Amino acid sequence: MENTLFTVNNVWMMICTALVFLMHLGFSLLEIGLTRQKNTINILFKNVFIISIGMVLYALVGFNLMYPGTFINGVLPDYFINLFGLSVPENGLTAEYASGGYTYWTDFLFQGMFAATAATIVSGAVAERVKLGSFMIFTIFYVGLVYPITGSWKWGGGWLNDLGFYDFAGSTLVHSVGGWAALIAVWLLGARIGKFKKDGTIGAIPGHNIPLATAGVFILWLGWFGFNGGSVLSADPGKTSLVLVTTCLAAASGGLAAFLVSLLRHKQYDLSMFLNGLLGGLVGITAGADIMGVTDAIVIGSIAGALIVLGVGFVDRLKLDDPVGAIAVHLVCGVWGTLAVGIFGDLAGWEQLGKQAIGIVAIGAFCIIASFTILGILKKTVGIRVSEEEEQEGLDIHEHGMDAYPDFRLNQH
Repeated sequence: MENTLFTVNNVWMMICTALVFLMHLGFSLLEIGLTRQKNTINILFKNVFIISIGMVLYALVGFNLMYPGTFINGVLPDYFINLFGLSVPENGLTAEYASGGYTYWTDFLFQGMFAATAATIVSGAVAERVKLGSFMIFTIFYVGLVYPITGSWKWGGGWLNDLGFYDFAGSTLVHSVGGWAALIAVWLLGARIGKFKKDGTIGAIPGHNIPLATAGVFILWLGWFGFNGGSVLSADPGKTSLVLVTTCLAAASGGLAAFLVSLLRHKQYDLSMFLNGLLGGLVGITAGADIMGVTDAIVIGSIAGALIVLGVGFVDRLKLDDPVGAIAVHLVCGVWGTLAVGIFGDLAGWEQLGKQAIGIVAIGAFCIIASFTILGILKKTVGIRVSEEEEQEGLDIHEHGMDAYPDFRLNQH
């Protein structure tokens, strides 16, 4: 019986790993759908690179950095011990994993999928004007070092874990980590040509394929069942089913709230706001999906959806150009979802709210400093933005020599 339960837990974790992997396709489709046709290949290339380099870096450095076993003063992982490469336990088991319900290899693969997501969030925010080479260098440092270090503070047993900070599946540890980097990157890059006009008005730069963006959001919603459901770290029927219910309800209520608030403000049924509202609800519930009830999830998701509309407008007023709304979705709703743990659910209370705030500030400060350092050095050396000519004509032609939608009629005789 015990062996059967272990197998069931491990299979569930592997299924969830596959669902989280599918989210990278969702991010890809969402990003290309909300941006212009001439930059499609460039965005797809970045997303393929992120998951590829992310997994290799997580195997070589990130996994042991994030789960070091020992710390220097509870803050920095003791990375001099067993840093490079993965261990090779017999049959994928150690004493710790044998009692945990899944193998070492399954744990690595599941956590590795999370690691790559942080840079994927940045990819959408900097779309259509970032130098590909500079973005790839940034990704290497951010996924390889920054994400595992902040993750170790909570999930690796570091000082935030000792403090009592709670983040079930990553509203802060994944989404805000990516959101803070997106904010700094957008600020350092500057807006796309034509986004903010000289008279102070905002120029609309519509996406070229909203059906693809919609498909991407549905794939992300599906993938979130693995993202949150797998974070139970077992196939426990009660816990996993609760998490899937709260996740789904928060998404639905987030989408509904976003389109309703947008309708009241702008007198239009805005599909892009609906889509980002769905994602905002998902990000918002991620920190406490396992400790919330049905009503809690609906309220958290609804507030997240409203914050999407307000957040997108606020980012625009700051003259920051975020083509896909990544800052509002992942940073604003990530912060909200983390605070919500201290307001709703099983842990609600002023003391817990204070712990959540400490975690947000600490991780935010670290990510801001790290992002500014990496991107600032790149900006001063090799540059982070393409030329005006490249931006106007499209990155697909200039950086890839390809067109995502070639006109085959030109080749007919």
